[in-house]
Amino acid sequence: MEREPAAAAEEPGPPGRRRRREGRMRTVRSNLQPPPGAEEPAGKGAPRRRLRGGAQHLADNRLKTTKYTLLSFLPKNLFEQFHRLANVYFVFIALLNFVPAVNAFQPGLALAPVLFILAVTAFKDLWEDYSRHRSDHEINHLGCLVFSREEEQYVNRFWKEIRVGDFVRLRCNETIPADILLLSSSDPDGLCHIETANLDGETNLKQRQVVRGFSELVSEFNPLTFTSIIECEKPNNDLTRFRGCIIHGNGKKAGLYKENLLLRGCTLRNTEAVVGIVIYAGHETKALLNNSGPRYKRSRLERQMNCDVLWCVLLLICMSLFSAIGHGLWVQRYQEKKSLFDVPESDGTSLSPVPAAVYSFLTMIIVLQVLIPISLYVSIEIVKVCQVYFINQDIELYDEETDSQLQCRALNITEDLGQIQYIFSDKTGTLTENKMVFRRCTVSGIEYSHDANAQRLARYQEADSEEEEVVPRGGSLPPRGAAGGHPSTRAAHQSQSSRAHRRVGSRAEARRVSMLTELTAFSSPMEKDVTPDPKLLEKVRECGRCLASARHQEHPLDHLSPELSDIFDFFIALTICNTVVVTSPDQPRQKVRVRFELKSPVKTIEDFLRRFTPSRLTLGSSSVGSASVAAKSTPKASLLSTLANDGTLLRLEERLGAGTPCLASNGYSSAADGWAAERSATGPEPSAELRYEAESPDEAALVHAARAYSCALVGRLHDQVSVELPHLGRLTFELLHTLGFDSIRKRMSVVIRHPLTDEINVYTKGADSVVMDLLLPCSTDDARGRHQMKIRSKTQNYLNLYAVEGLRTLCIAKRVLSKEEYACWLQSHLEAESAVDNREELLFQSAIRLETNLHLLGATGIEDRLQDGVPETIAKLRQAGLQIWVLTGDKQETAVNIAHACKLLDHDEEVITLNAESQ
Repeated sequence: MEREPAAAAEEPGPPGRRRRREGRMRTVRSNLQPPPGAEEPAGKGAPRRRLRGGAQHLADNRLKTTKYTLLSFLPKNLFEQFHRLANVYFVFIALLNFVPAVNAFQPGLALAPVLFILAVTAFKDLWEDYSRHRSDHEINHLGCLVFSREEEQYVNRFWKEIRVGDFVRLRCNETIPADILLLSSSDPDGLCHIETANLDGETNLKQRQVVRGFSELVSEFNPLTFTSIIECEKPNNDLTRFRGCIIHGNGKKAGLYKENLLLRGCTLRNTEAVVGIVIYAGHETKALLNNSGPRYKRSRLERQMNCDVLWCVLLLICMSLFSAIGHGLWVQRYQEKKSLFDVPESDGTSLSPVPAAVYSFLTMIIVLQVLIPISLYVSIEIVKVCQVYFINQDIELYDEETDSQLQCRALNITEDLGQIQYIFSDKTGTLTENKMVFRRCTVSGIEYSHDANAQRLARYQEADSEEEEVVPRGGSLPPRGAAGGHPSTRAAHQSQSSRAHRRVGSRAEARRVSMLTELTAFSSPMEKDVTPDPKLLEKVRECGRCLASARHQEHPLDHLSPELSDIFDFFIALTICNTVVVTSPDQPRQKVRVRFELKSPVKTIEDFLRRFTPSRLTLGSSSVGSASVAAKSTPKASLLSTLANDGTLLRLEERLGAGTPCLASNGYSSAADGWAAERSATGPEPSAELRYEAESPDEAALVHAARAYSCALVGRLHDQVSVELPHLGRLTFELLHTLGFDSIRKRMSVVIRHPLTDEINVYTKGADSVVMDLLLPCSTDDARGRHQMKIRSKTQNYLNLYAVEGLRTLCIAKRVLSKEEYACWLQSHLEAESAVDNREELLFQSAIRLETNLHLLGATGIEDRLQDGVPETIAKLRQAGLQIWVLTGDKQETAVNIAHACKLLDHDEEVITLNAESQ
């Protein structure tokens, strides 16, 4: 149940501020609890109706996208049709024919054409609205589980019966019926994943988490015990923002953010079940607020005809007025002679000049009405109906992969297809396949071209061409081979990479794997089966052998050369610096759960002191979802001051004892069977097929590339990541923090505790334009500084080369944090996570403080190929005179290369570059 927030007025503060707060916020309470001030009902018969009595004015969850009702159809549709000036004119002429003194035709005959036009248009509008009504009815009668107070369990109800304040239980692969605040998840970490394909068309998964304070519940969530009050913002259409707080019975508050909200229309994935309370229902949900609803669309031709009709009417009035004036003058001067259009009085006498002129004016309007041919409009309506039919039945507009045909949903604007002058498009996913394929990389200043991988990608096009020669396809599919590579003076492998944007994916290959990948994004063989570079593969194996031989030594990474150390960290970053979820092959949307020695989360500075000791490996959880920053026994300042004192850390370690199995300082289990136990406890063997669910195709491409070098991601929880490495077996990294990607920072980072060194490491990946500016300054006075500057210079040159070849570039960097640096940063970061106001800004500043003084590891080049027929389509559109604009977030060199590849630019055209220093 929701109340308009009268409770907000009880907060202290100026009256004006309280009123503004009331206007912005709403209060949501459980429908299972009595309204404030009401007594608890005694029986079980009528309490639900009584409890909801205060919420009758709220929007229910019923979906209604139709424009008309039985009563409003006729007047509303006629009103819309009368926006066409010709209809107003024809009705006026038809009604004028009913006046006996001025009619020129039979009234019924004059009314027939205009009735035909109105009836055909009304039938089309009625059919469109009936289709919407059927869709609404189907959605409103979908079922879901809603908690019933009378039966004290979840019962099946229709979507339309859901109200704000109801508790809804959702199971895996079910669609979310309303905007729901996540209160419980079957995932022990309090997480769930949703697919937003119904909102934005993306099949990748997005992570959501249980409201802080509920994820720590040990027992199953019971809606009857929920007494908290939710204060959140009024319904709005901002899909990327949600603000509010939840007030518990003890008066404590916890912030609510978009990560806690499940939006209507999304699909639950990778989670067995979740429970939440409805915050917004029906047309108050964010998805429906972004839907402006049906409207009467007018084509450009219709708008132009309105203008032409207006000029014709003005011409008709002038001609009729001229005739009326002449007739009046005739009657006045020559009363004894009858005029051509003489209208006598009832007694047979002639009219006076003024009435005669008026009658003549109306008569001439009827006689000259052919200036606006009604037959033209009849023909246009018939042509529109036929055009819609032929568009729906056109075999050249049929897609054989999806077995779908073109659907014309707006029957009034079909002629606009031939009137388009401008096309505005984005690049990724529209012009390209959105299948990111790892193409090449550079590590520690050495470039690995992956020529064999480029040849593998070329074979996809060759196989498709051979299939077309054997089984030619008809229809609208454009001819292959029309997009040849443009001339280049680069080496052969570089020219091949620059032409890669012109290649198209194999439809035969797509059909073969469609059954395996229809539920898993970014998992086609073209994306997964990366061919490693032999030189880099040998170096990766050498890293594994060196670390395996130094397994039982105190600092195994010290036995690697600087180049091998960078290679090792580079592939660790590719594997864990992401939000990829590992799924099992038999159930593509079910998460593989792998856990080893989990402890409580890092919630306070004391937890950090209690756990971060130099001789123990504790596999704890991320700080995401932490509840408090306040110290329980020691003030923060004194805690921070003791971090530098190693004696304090040792005394803490001795006092706490060994609560968990101890590991040697090299990160491996000290027991003989510990290594084998870890391997058996963490899930399936690495040879078993695992699938990766990624939030972006770039992440999936990098994880697949790392797996090609035997650095496989085999398990991910919110507090740890398991990686399978060559010669080392499985390592489990404690995941302390994940600083997600945003469009301002243009990078993401993970903070982990390394199992081999016991150090806190920060791995960062992002755009080279920002990462290169965050590197640790190098001094030219020492040899190491000069070597680092040389590596950066080489890496920048390779990045420029990748951009010219049209590849998407990412930089990989690392930073090692000392205990003092991490503790100082952790305090401010936990405060930012727990903040109710300005949380995003505080988290942004926290990430900025951490992502500095980085050590460059390398860079990657990822290829996103153009979709089938894009160059030919753009070329033909340009030949037809259309102006095409493409928006992309790539580097300038990459954008120019792709523009040439898709034939947006010709090679003989001059490219004008405009750069701005500010917005």
